[in-house]
Amino acid sequence: MARKTPAINSSSMADIAFLLLIFFLVSTTMDIDTGIYKKLPPIPEDEQLDQDVKVKQRNVLAILVNRNDDLLVNGEVLDISQLREKTKEFILNPLNKADLPEKKTATIPFFGDVQVSKGLVSLQNDRGTSYKMYIKVQDELAAASRELKDEKAMQKWNKKFDELNDEQQGAVRDYVPMQISEAEPKNVGGKK
Repeated sequence: MARKTPAINSSSMADIAFLLLIFFLVSTTMDIDTGIYKKLPPIPEDEQLDQDVKVKQRNVLAILVNRNDDLLVNGEVLDISQLREKTKEFILNPLNKADLPEKKTATIPFFGDVQVSKGLVSLQNDRGTSYKMYIKVQDELAAASRELKDEKAMQKWNKKFDELNDEQQGAVRDYVPMQISEAEPKNVGGKK
């Protein structure tokens, strides 16, 4: 009589494989790429779509970064370490210089009637600009904005901007507006 070969019962193998799959999916961490936080401007009203926005040259801080990672700010070559102070001076215009932005009078909660800058920061890169330099410029602009908000918050409430409530933060944002316009990169300098 021929002997039967013993077989392994594989009816529960699918269940075990499924449980192992779930275990590895739950216990594995995924790297999440983070981007640069940017708040997009609000969608313009219909009547604003047809009008071209005219901005006076004195109200624009033009920042250009070329393919060699050189920084040109309003026609002046600057080092990245000077960008933060240049931006802060531009936004505040403490001495009301004629070559810095105009100011308008605005009524802001907690501050009353104050002079607010009409300044706009315009950033444009060359397509060959390194990602590292692009991030450095973004960091310096963000740091300038943060420092200006902290200064105003300390003057009024003796607290940093992050420690204020939402209403106070809104008032400080209105007092120190930081408008950044980022233009499409150009291929001015050729290929790197």
